[in-house]
Amino acid sequence: MTMTPTHPAGPRAPARDPAAWRTELTETVRLAVPMAATQLGQIAMMTTDLMLLGRLGQDVVAAVALAHIVLFLCFMLGMGLVSAVAPLAAQAFGAREPRMVRRALRVGLWAATLVGIPLTVLQMFGADILTALGQDRATAQLSGHYLHGLAWSMVPAWWFIALRSFMGAVNRPEPGLWITLAAIPANLVLAAILIFGLFGLPPLGVLGAGLATTLVNLGMCAAGVWVCYARPPFRKYQVLGRFWRTDWPLMRKLFVIGVPIAGMFALEYGLFAVAAIMMGWIGTTALAAHQIALQFASVIFMVPFGIAQAATVRVGQAAGRRDPAGTRLAGFVAIALGAAFMVTMVLLAITGRNVIPLAFLGSDTAHAAETIALTATLLLVGSTFFIVDGIQSVTAGALRGLNDTRVPLLIAAVSFWAIGFTASYGLAFPAGLEAAGIWFGFTIGIAVYAILLVWRFHALTQRGYLPDAPG
Repeated sequence: MTMTPTHPAGPRAPARDPAAWRTELTETVRLAVPMAATQLGQIAMMTTDLMLLGRLGQDVVAAVALAHIVLFLCFMLGMGLVSAVAPLAAQAFGAREPRMVRRALRVGLWAATLVGIPLTVLQMFGADILTALGQDRATAQLSGHYLHGLAWSMVPAWWFIALRSFMGAVNRPEPGLWITLAAIPANLVLAAILIFGLFGLPPLGVLGAGLATTLVNLGMCAAGVWVCYARPPFRKYQVLGRFWRTDWPLMRKLFVIGVPIAGMFALEYGLFAVAAIMMGWIGTTALAAHQIALQFASVIFMVPFGIAQAATVRVGQAAGRRDPAGTRLAGFVAIALGAAFMVTMVLLAITGRNVIPLAFLGSDTAHAAETIALTATLLLVGSTFFIVDGIQSVTAGALRGLNDTRVPLLIAAVSFWAIGFTASYGLAFPAGLEAAGIWFGFTIGIAVYAILLVWRFHALTQRGYLPDAPG
């Protein structure tokens, strides 16, 4: 991505101004709170599904973990593309170009649809894919049933992400939160009805959980379209205006920015997916413990992920105003905020490590004691990676605000796979640490990634680089 150098000496004076830091922190928190709460709402739906399915036994929990391998690898590809809506729309908003804001959303919706159709079909073969990867056939078949209901949720979920990105880019992220909060109880009730067969319906088990998620995502998408089309202040952007029009120049720009984002997501989540596969080699107990510990990590990670979205918007808006000092300040304020939050979460994980697994496994579940003990160990090991994971997420969001995605993709490849995977495999099997070794390994990889991303953001903003103007 071509970068335009301005203010070569760097924006040092504003960064040292306490008033500027306070103002930026206030604005970042104002954006980040509803964004993070929306992300927590999204993960809450997955968490409640896992809690309900956990009542069916740890074999079902293991099947859900395997299904999420296929789902997330597909989901991250489209999520990376629609994530490019946020910096493009935020830069256009900062530059006061409302038509470009609308165009950014439109190409994001088209990209989600075009990419989503083949990936949805691919998930129909999830059981075959997992069996080919060496997983237990019975568990893989159970995962396939879950995916048959869940796969159809991808495109409406991506649309909703694009719509939320548009809302956040114009400094009004709250409607996305209200829609998500309404969806949580709807998902809980619908999932319980379909999983257990309440009110005379046949029990559908894992298939019911997947169908419930799909139906709720369709409802959220419809609500998001209506809000952005009919409600102020979004109505003035006429988001569906000339929706059929092909906008190839901006579509290419979206792919130039979004494909590396998708690659970064795929590399990171691919590492966790391979971790789940290696856990499956160790045993069902290890796989179930890994899924529960990772679900807790996913819940707390949603807050820095929301802060990262706010960082993308704040950095992008400053870049649109051609304000290099503002881009640096916005990024480092967000990074500090994300790190501070994750430090508090480490204390929660350490003190509650023996209680947290109980939310996902009934005490009478077979092998529950062994699974709970291993989950507690993983949470203790993972307390170090929680902090660096939060830092890397927020920093990556700040870099997205500068349209800087290609170099971070290379950094991700080295950090997650050359370092993280090698360490995970080596510590788990040759070193004999098994499940704990896998978590130690990707902690090392994520730490390297976080350090290099912070250095990258520092280097770019110290020189006062800005992305090309939107258009």
